[in-house]
Amino acid sequence: MGAVLHLACMAAVAEVVVVVSAKSTVTTLTAEQVTGIFMGKSKSFPDGSPAVAIDQTESSPIRIEFTSKVLGKDEAQLKSYWSRLVFTGKGSPPKEHAGSAAIKSSLAADPKLIGYIEKSAVDASVRVIFSAP
Repeated sequence: MGAVLHLACMAAVAEVVVVVSAKSTVTTLTAEQVTGIFMGKSKSFPDGSPAVAIDQTESSPIRIEFTSKVLGKDEAQLKSYWSRLVFTGKGSPPKEHAGSAAIKSSLAADPKLIGYIEKSAVDASVRVIFSAP
């Protein structure tokens, strides 16, 4: 039953988009650039300005979809990846925010942040810079 419910939740998730503040100078990123920022391999946008990724909460349907479609990993792989980086002192995972409204609120306050939300949650406070396949 749990697997059926999980699949139903996944089907209910709308298109995932990567967003920045509407005030940001960043207008578009490639899948590789998005992955680099969210995996801690890049600390800046292509224009050289600082980039700080923020994440949805663990196991949220939108995070599962983003992790799979954009990062090409599942939750266990992502957790293992970040555990290794934290253990070796080479990085720490993005801070988690509870839902798209919290992501948008944080982005509005800080143009160096980058996050992801459902396409249906996009409004004038954010700019879409990448759409998940």
